[in-house]
Amino acid sequence: MHDVRELIEAGPEAERRLARRGHRLDLDALRTAHRLRLAAVENVNGLRAELKKASRGQRQTGQPSGAETGRAPEEDPRERNRLLRRQVQTAEAAVRVAEQDLEQLLSTVPNLPSDDLPDGFGEKEAVEVRRSGPPRGSGPLLGRHHADLGERLGILDSGAAAKLSGARFTVSRGPGALLERALVSLLLDLHTRSHGYTEYAVPHLVTRETMTGTGQLPKFEEDLFATNVGGREMFLIPTAEVPLTNLVAREVLDERELPLAMTARTPCYRGEAGSYGRDTRGILRLHQFEKVELVRVCREEDAPDQLALMLRHVEECMRLLELSYRVVLLPAGDIGFSARKTYDVEVWLPGSDSYREISSVSDCGTFQGRRASIRYRAGGSRRTAATLNGSGLPIGRTVAALLEQGQQEDGSVLLPEALAAYTGFRRLLPGGQTDRAPSPTAG
Repeated sequence: MHDVRELIEAGPEAERRLARRGHRLDLDALRTAHRLRLAAVENVNGLRAELKKASRGQRQTGQPSGAETGRAPEEDPRERNRLLRRQVQTAEAAVRVAEQDLEQLLSTVPNLPSDDLPDGFGEKEAVEVRRSGPPRGSGPLLGRHHADLGERLGILDSGAAAKLSGARFTVSRGPGALLERALVSLLLDLHTRSHGYTEYAVPHLVTRETMTGTGQLPKFEEDLFATNVGGREMFLIPTAEVPLTNLVAREVLDERELPLAMTARTPCYRGEAGSYGRDTRGILRLHQFEKVELVRVCREEDAPDQLALMLRHVEECMRLLELSYRVVLLPAGDIGFSARKTYDVEVWLPGSDSYREISSVSDCGTFQGRRASIRYRAGGSRRTAATLNGSGLPIGRTVAALLEQGQQEDGSVLLPEALAAYTGFRRLLPGGQTDRAPSPTAG
């Protein structure tokens, strides 16, 4: 959320910056809504002052009612007070309407993109920052798609998922399910033990207010799964960023507590509106998937350093998993609604002969802090906190990358050494087998 005064004061500069991301800012509508709100507030404050003065005067004089003195109702102090109270109530309702109208306008305005972002609206305009390792798994015998590998290994079953839920779901089986569980444990251990994040277990159903706080609503309502049980509206989370960030909504933190570093593993539910026909094979774009999310809350002046730190944390995940990847800076027109700057970490997928996004690491500045009212005490003042978020990592896409980059000519898949302590095996074999040593038979 923006401060309306700052947007109006910035004027053409705000219009220019938002145009870089394809948003047309209606300054005239904002000025009108702001002016109406100020007028409504001024009116209610004047009526409250008048009522206070009239009530104080009646208490001091102890004047009787008009019925006792024969005065006309409009001259009766008690009747005058009742009339003023009704006017105050009407004026307060007008303030609420004016505030809602202004908030509705502001809620649709995305964050201002950072000026150091490249221009453009798609992946072709993204600027490569660095890459790590040569592409693995290339060649005629090593370029199989993860969907084919998963079926052949007996660990992924899209047919079973379609029977249960339809398109864009998957079922993992045997070593595949164990691999996903192992990945979650490895990633959470890394982030909590080495990177200093506090792990949370959070609800997967949240309120409209919570979704609005991080910017999913109102803009992306068509992409969310909603429920209405017993007349109670709830939304399935699209990412743990939503509940983690809102854990400190409407709170005033101590500056000494910052930065906060939070992580959680949750399922994520996304309608994938507008993406039909894309990535229909495999597990890259599902309606439900697991993800380990990272969230940081800090002072605004510390956000650039926190963004660099979070990006290092994600890259360490990639190196630990021995995955070839690259880092790109997204153009202004391709960043998320709440972000002002985003780096994508893209993993190499030989099955599609391309790099694909596996993590987006974003600096949201104070945008979400204003929406969710996240503040901190600094000296004698209260300031809006900055927020950052990133995937560290999504489980499905990471499995896809491990399968495609680890595929061997004999049809097996070699997993990174770091996972062996969590899975008990290094190699996935066709037919749902692994190279795990068999357990001794009880005799």
